[in-house]
Amino acid sequence: MSRITIQEIVQKKIREEKIIALTAYDYPFATILDEAGVDIILVGDSLGMVIQGHTTTLPVTMKDMIYHTRIVSRGVERAFVVADMPFLSYQVSEKEAVYNAGLLIKEGRASAVKVEGGEEVIGVIHAILNAGIPVMGHIGMLPQSVHKIGGYRLQGKDKISSEKIFNDAIALEKAGVFALVMECIPENLAKRITETINIPTIGIGAGVYCDGQVLVLHDLLGLTSPPLPKFVRRYASLRENCINIVKQFMDDVNKGTYPGPEETYT
Repeated sequence: MSRITIQEIVQKKIREEKIIALTAYDYPFATILDEAGVDIILVGDSLGMVIQGHTTTLPVTMKDMIYHTRIVSRGVERAFVVADMPFLSYQVSEKEAVYNAGLLIKEGRASAVKVEGGEEVIGVIHAILNAGIPVMGHIGMLPQSVHKIGGYRLQGKDKISSEKIFNDAIALEKAGVFALVMECIPENLAKRITETINIPTIGIGAGVYCDGQVLVLHDLLGLTSPPLPKFVRRYASLRENCINIVKQFMDDVNKGTYPGPEETYT
């Protein structure tokens, strides 16, 4: 089975077919998403909150990202794997940015990297692209700038900030990113950007007019505890199911009904 390519992802926008993206941080979920047929698997630095229990993405290291990207890539045969560049992996210098992006490709076996920011990261994006590494952009609400923007909140609500995000999108397309994640921005702004640029837009809290959508898998499955962002739709309640299953196992052990004859060696 051949991997999805950047060209196929871009063609989806041209054909007006939706692009489906979800996060994965380990081998089992990677195999599930790949078998289900998602287009893009994002190994997000959101693993800091979802997997490691931090309150932000900021503590996530390059070592963390390489490890999780490698085990996700091992479980993927078809989907396009994108790895987040974590905090301070690209902000210090262009040289470090290229080196760290290269590690995610060489050791993590990702197909591309994602960089947060607009016009201020254009130099970094050029440097990574010049090294032959594809880059996905990310504008709007930037989790790595959570302290600067005062929390996880809607961006682009006023004219000035809205134009800044729009101009960032234009600049990132010109810089050469192959797709653009837009997080927590008004739907009308996302629609305007999607209709203006030629590269695919992938929304998370950006309304229905984006070329595709991405969610954190654990949110979608109901594995994370409330409160959840407004844009999250829970398709299951696996956290509650898991608790009930564990309680059932505990009850069977306490009653002496597990292990039974069929689970016992003789």
